Amino acid sequence: MNLKWIEEADSFELHSTKPVLAILTVEDELQLFRGNRSNFADLLQTGKELGFITYVVTTKDLLLNKRRVKGYAYAEDTNTWHQRQFPLPDIIYNRIPYREDEIQPTVRRKLAAIAQHPAIRLFNPKFFDKWSLFEWLKLSKSTQPFIPGTRKLMSAAGLKRMLAKYPYLYLKPIGGKAGMGIMTIRLQPEKPKPYRLRVQAKKKSITYRCSTLSTLWTRIKKQSSGTAYIAQQGIELASFHDRRFDLRALVQKNRLGQWDLTGIGARVAGPNSITTHVPRGGSIEEPEKLLVTAFGSEQARRILVRVKQTALLIAKQIERGSKSTLGEMSMDLGIDVGGNVWFFEANSKPMKFDEPHIRKKSLERIYHYGMYLNKRKRQAQAQEG
Repeated sequence: MNLKWIEEADSFELHSTKPVLAILTVEDELQLFRGNRSNFADLLQTGKELGFITYVVTTKDLLLNKRRVKGYAYAEDTNTWHQRQFPLPDIIYNRIPYREDEIQPTVRRKLAAIAQHPAIRLFNPKFFDKWSLFEWLKLSKSTQPFIPGTRKLMSAAGLKRMLAKYPYLYLKPIGGKAGMGIMTIRLQPEKPKPYRLRVQAKKKSITYRCSTLSTLWTRIKKQSSGTAYIAQQGIELASFHDRRFDLRALVQKNRLGQWDLTGIGARVAGPNSITTHVPRGGSIEEPEKLLVTAFGSEQARRILVRVKQTALLIAKQIERGSKSTLGEMSMDLGIDVGGNVWFFEANSKPMKFDEPHIRKKSLERIYHYGMYLNKRKRQAQAQEG
């Protein structure tokens, strides 16, 4: 690597009028920084094409009182990352990959300092948790109808009340990710062991049958290992060749700073899985194909329009409820056997969409929204000046 060239590039970039976007993560002793490296490389390449100075930076290296910060650039020809000096960012895109990293006191303090910085715009400041999402969505009459019955899982008595109302339940960890730790319960009163508990393992599920509520509760407590859970009304999802499916919508803000639908994907549950997540054995399919097979072409078209409208409605309400600046989110939406739309989950750190047309647009929209934030920042500075 030509160090003289890097120094010259640094000098040029410090005096450049290009917007500067930094992808925020945390340091890692073994591999410099944490996160999805191929995603970061794609983001940097897209930023370059759209006229940005862009780099990866850790919370430790982001010194907000300096004009220069140490960041990481990607060399495509050698598939390596190298550290160099960059200008302090105008915009920060939070991609800290794990909740346990984001809740560290030093990381929380840095995020709070970024939020207070007059010259930096941060979006997607933290992970969502499932309980907060449902609380926010319940605040609006327009989003209430899409929420399954949901309660915190606190006691055997509370579980009994939920099962009396909904004989089919999903149990989900409040801070869960990619379908980990999910369980289902079906109450089958006619059977000698009326409680059927299914627990999601790596790519299959394990079934336990319990004769009493007390036995069921003991098993759930053992499986949950002290993690906080919600209990949620089970929805009888539409299926494709006897395998349930749901939809993944990616909503992002555009050049005007408005929520827009980037794309919709579909995931079909694995043969022995209780979730549709690909890491748990799910597979990717075309939404139109699944909906037409389940409902016919006319109703499928109406459902897709309703899904798009619902995704945007929910995104706006989540942003209002979170009182944060958000630039993107993915959400899981289910279609029941009657064609009704249900909201299951939203993620403020969306995983990569494998569908190529969605992927390309998703990368570009990060920078489109970055342009909007930078323009707003400059307008605010001009008014103050």
